[in-house]
Amino acid sequence: MRRTFRRAAVSALALGIATMAGIGIGSAADKPIVGLITKTNTNPYFVKMREGAEAKAAELGMELRSFAGKLDGDNDSQVAAVENLIAAGAKGILITPSDSRAIVPSIDKARAAGILVIALDTSLDPASAADATFATDNFLAGEMVGQWAAKTLGEKAGSAKIALLDLNVNQISVDVQRDQGFLKGFGVDLGNPAAIGDEKDPRIVGHDVTLGNEEGGRKAMENLLQKDPEISVVYTINEPAAAGAYEALRSVGREKDVLLVSIDGGCPGVRNVQDGVIGATSMQFPLLMAAKGVEAVKAFADSGAKPKPSEGLDFVNTGVELITDKPVEGLPSTPSVAGLKKCWG
Repeated sequence: MRRTFRRAAVSALALGIATMAGIGIGSAADKPIVGLITKTNTNPYFVKMREGAEAKAAELGMELRSFAGKLDGDNDSQVAAVENLIAAGAKGILITPSDSRAIVPSIDKARAAGILVIALDTSLDPASAADATFATDNFLAGEMVGQWAAKTLGEKAGSAKIALLDLNVNQISVDVQRDQGFLKGFGVDLGNPAAIGDEKDPRIVGHDVTLGNEEGGRKAMENLLQKDPEISVVYTINEPAAAGAYEALRSVGREKDVLLVSIDGGCPGVRNVQDGVIGATSMQFPLLMAAKGVEAVKAFADSGAKPKPSEGLDFVNTGVELITDKPVEGLPSTPSVAGLKKCWG
């Protein structure tokens, strides 16, 4: 009786350990686990990313476990998600980091445990902290809308008053790359291209942060209009921030004489291009980004193969496309009608 009880207790304990580790029971026994960690679960960009990962994981016979921060910049929730996936025995982690530097120690632990880590959309700092990065060329995305704005203004670009609505104070890679790309495209001499705000061009009214949402965009635009009510060009980190900036401009009767550009390619943003709210936006492809990431984890689980960067780049380029209904000479673009067939969210 005692031996039988001890064997049963040991078996129960083993089952409990297997359950916590995500192995040996249920679907986890049969399917390799891939984790997706996004900045939030409310931004349509990350919603579409999750949809792409879910569809591809189902197609490839993998188990997807999704996590998200409470808001943009929430590193603690992402750290907890990484720890969860390490304990679960995940084969791969796909992550859009809220803080490119602060998350690195947790990523180091995951890679030391034999997990493939792929940064999506936003590279880690340093980028080599991940096994690979699957992303839009964010500098190019910013450069394209900067070039469009400068070409649209023509001679008036030389006397423009520029407001830049960035993401957050952490200056993560995607924020810096888009901001600096825009400025280069507009013809501004960059100081340190790896930092926001050290430029000396007198056309720059200032930078403010939005947290990538509409309310943040409105508040940041209001702050910069107080600094200079004659702002003529506005760059925003993403289209929700652009929508908020537009509302702030409209509240003071400036919505028709300020050039507003952004980056994302979500359906609401493309409709705002069509409606004349946003002059031009650079479209990304988050569904493809996540799907390719899941494929890479499956290949790693099957053969140990790791993804290789696109030719001439240090990341896997998932594409970018300029969307505008006011094309300019020498800059390829797609009208909003066609953009609405490719958009997300």
